[in-house]
Amino acid sequence: MPEVKLKLDEKHHGGFQLIENNEKIGEMVISISQTILTVYHTEVDEKYNGKGYAKLLLEEMVEYVREHHYTVKALCPYVFAQFTRHPDEYADIWEK
Repeated sequence: MPEVKLKLDEKHHGGFQLIENNEKIGEMVISISQTILTVYHTEVDEKYNGKGYAKLLLEEMVEYVREHHYTVKALCPYVFAQFTRHPDEYADIWEK
């Protein structure tokens, strides 16, 4: 099972990276400003499609957001779709 690592630069831009066997196989690109975490894009290498790895990135991001009392601006189509499909699950963090 791959692990998720958060990598941010000094301007709080970066992402949650999905790492397996020391190789990046996916990423959720984000930035943090004040108390808003903006998600721009989520991508997993196509050879790993159907394994739930995008959901793994989403879960890690949501846990991080709740832990730090942020809200999420979902510009990423995947995250927006998940928030729209499950509004009750993300109501506490969704910056609409």
